[in-house]
Amino acid sequence: MGMDETIKRINELYHKSKAEGLTEEEKEEQARLRRIYIDSVKGNLTGQLNNMSIKYPDGTIKKVKKIK
Repeated sequence: MGMDETIKRINELYHKSKAEGLTEEEKEEQARLRRIYIDSVKGNLTGQLNNMSIKYPDGTIKKVKKIK
């Protein structure tokens, strides 16, 4: 399932939960899909930050370091 389908299904489950409620299986599916989405967003952000560099006023360029 691609990310577009995942988001679409998350939205369908959200609207169904507001209209009529969800079964236990649907609640589990919603939680699982939300976790997949959150992990994807966090992974994309981490990838962008790992490839980022900062250019200082003196002209030096340094890679962004991971803070522990």
